[in-house]
Formats: sequence, C-alpha cells, structure tokens
Amino acid sequence: MNASLFGALAEPSRFQIVELLQSGPMTVGEIGERLDMRQPQASKHLKVLLEAGIVEVQAEANRRIYRLRREPFTELEQWLKVVARVWEDRFDRLEEYLLELQEQRKQHPDEGSTK
Repeated sequence: MNASLFGALAEPSRFQIVELLQSGPMTVGEIGERLDMRQPQASKHLKVLLEAGIVEVQAEANRRIYRLRREPFTELEQWLKVVARVWEDRFDRLEEYLLELQEQRKQHPDEGSTK
C-alpha cells in the first residue's frame, strides 16, 4: 500500500478535489471555481495528487484537464479488504474466547467469586 496516497488525501482541500473529480474530468479553473479556491492553490493541490498517482492530467491547448486514476483506489480497496479480514478474524477469536469463559462459569459458578 502506497503511504503517499493517505498523505495526499489527508489534506481536506485535496480530499474535496478527489470528491469533486468523481463526477468526471475537470480543468484547474473549474475545480478552483467549484471549491471557491484560487487557481494557484488548486494547481498546488493537484500537483500533490498527481505526484501521489491519484490523478492524471491531459493537456488540451492551454488547458490542463485532470481526472482520477482507478489504480490507487483499487489498491486501497484491496488493502482495506485485507485489514477488514484481519479484524474479522480477531473478533471471531474474541467471540470464541468469551463463549468459552461463559461456559466455564456455568460449569464452575463459585470460582472467581469474592466472599
């Protein structure tokens, strides 16, 4: 898992740009206008997203059009599935352990009680 993905998405403005680009490709000017951000700010954030591999850019005449790349999000989804499996396994083991404790208390109700 590429840690730069998390670093790039951790900044609220960049996260908003990613959210915005889900609806389709946009120019720097469109992004800045929709997020009430000056073009230099938008360009700075887009550069970080580009370096992290989250977006790609296509030059058309004097415009730069940004779009999301699928690969980082596919990688993130796969990583989250692994993490979720690990936690599910841990919760399953915890549940088994708690059931064992309950069964032991049923078999030996006086053990562990204070008098």
